[in-house]
Amino acid sequence: MASLSDLPIRDDLRGQSPYGAPQKHVRVQLNVNENSHPIPEDVARDIVESVAGAVLTLNRYPDREFTALREGLADYLGHGLTAAQLWAANGSNEIIQQLLQAFGGPGRSVLAFPPTYSMHGIIARGTGTTWLTAERDPDYRLSVETVVAAIEAHRPDLVFLCAPNNPTGTPVPLEVIEAAYAASDGIVFVDEAYAEFMPADAPSAITLLPDRHRLVVSRTMSKAFAFAGARVGYLAADPAIADALRLVRLPYHLSALTQAAAVAALRHAPEMLAMVDDIRGQRDRLLRELPALGYRAHESWSNFVLFDGLADPHATFEALLERDVIIRDVGLPGALRVTAGTEQETTLFLDALAELGAGGAR
Repeated sequence: MASLSDLPIRDDLRGQSPYGAPQKHVRVQLNVNENSHPIPEDVARDIVESVAGAVLTLNRYPDREFTALREGLADYLGHGLTAAQLWAANGSNEIIQQLLQAFGGPGRSVLAFPPTYSMHGIIARGTGTTWLTAERDPDYRLSVETVVAAIEAHRPDLVFLCAPNNPTGTPVPLEVIEAAYAASDGIVFVDEAYAEFMPADAPSAITLLPDRHRLVVSRTMSKAFAFAGARVGYLAADPAIADALRLVRLPYHLSALTQAAAVAALRHAPEMLAMVDDIRGQRDRLLRELPALGYRAHESWSNFVLFDGLADPHATFEALLERDVIIRDVGLPGALRVTAGTEQETTLFLDALAELGAGGAR
């Protein structure tokens, strides 16, 4: 058997590790920010019927422009968006990849503010885009001054902002995004994968799109729509952005089955999103109860909570795993991240953590 070192792999990929959260089949899975709630039965039935109808057409290529899906996404997002301003792909990771293929690449750079979504850097390296980083403010926040100073120092071709941020849950004020756009002459990309979990009155970066043709806002159906297994991500931007992505996307990149499933799910958006309030409730419960156990829980506008104050995060991770609970070690000092699951899952996690005592397993 050969190893990677035996292959003529690109030099910039040597020594790199692929993305991958631990995949363990345990009772309580709270490690990858999935929606723990099952799709309602009547919605699932409609999706299955829609997919079954698409199966009858599989001898033909799917709609290359996924017209019905873009129309459904525009209706869902509102804000006066049209189908021409929407673009979709196989998860928001493919959105990011296409964006970097079109606007990044060799000789170009993207600026980000870690800790942030790890796939941003991995995809940047995969597309040959130089990955630049700048430090965050205390408590993982971002201020106008910090972001503008980093942009002026690096002059990147793209700026990536994760709002709310993953893995910290930290919100990003709209004025930070506005300032980033004004300071940059490149693409400003806002990853809003967890937007549906923000406070109801918190404005989305989508509201900033008018007259900002270099601003791109991405979303996913994986989280709020409980559609992680379907792999549907999308963006809203000026129609010219979609024109650019057409130059790099693979032909017919969204299958007829994916399109049918997503369109059917969007028809039931209110019912699908009804579970979001429950998830917010469990997140807020974590924010209350983790400090009561002796940990510091960071403010979160997402469906997960980062908490620190652990003597040995890896030992705590393993101790929870022994109790049939898996959360996420994101590599931050003294910290772990836990997804807000169902009420029962949250209780089982908190009870297991309480068994370990203050500071977690040592």
